[in-house]
Amino acid sequence: MTETIAGIQIPDSTMAAAATELLADVASPLVFHHSRRVFLFGSLRGQEQQLTYDPELLYVGAMFHDLGLTDRYRRTDQRFEIDAADEARRFLLSHGVSPDSAENVWAAIALHTTPEIPLHMAPEIALVTRGVELDVLGIGYDAITEDQRAAVVAAHPRPDFKNQILGAFHQGLKDRPHTTFGNVKADVLAHFEPGFERTSFVDVIRGSAWPE
Repeated sequence: MTETIAGIQIPDSTMAAAATELLADVASPLVFHHSRRVFLFGSLRGQEQQLTYDPELLYVGAMFHDLGLTDRYRRTDQRFEIDAADEARRFLLSHGVSPDSAENVWAAIALHTTPEIPLHMAPEIALVTRGVELDVLGIGYDAITEDQRAAVVAAHPRPDFKNQILGAFHQGLKDRPHTTFGNVKADVLAHFEPGFERTSFVDVIRGSAWPE
């Protein structure tokens, strides 16, 4: 039977079920519930904006977007967003999704912490960011109704979420601080990691190999 939350149907295809099972297996309850809320909030924002999008692709994008914070999929040589995007693309291609669609989901995940740009791209890309922004930052909080928010949170609770998600970001990034250059996650390490020093774009330019 199809599950419906806040009027949004949760995709129940074989691929969607596999995505749910994968995330439930590797992620903490914090990340699992957050990822489901990202799908639901993204879908509600898409509904509010009258966008046409593929719910399955949005679901995989939402469910996989923080895989780079999990022990199984995290690396230390690249941004955590790319860890997750790479795995989502591999997963989608293994389920017969077209390369173009898989690339859209890759972009949705890779760009979900990059302000503004994804909002001007394909709906699946924009709505992963919309869902993340609503759940983590409260952007678009009043764009959906109080009843819709309550239904989503009842299904996927967020106890002490603000502190817990900041802690998850810190743990996922503290051993690859260089990957936060130029993105919002540098703020997390600046707040929580003693001795962290941001890479300065100005210093990078001045210190380049060019003589002038």
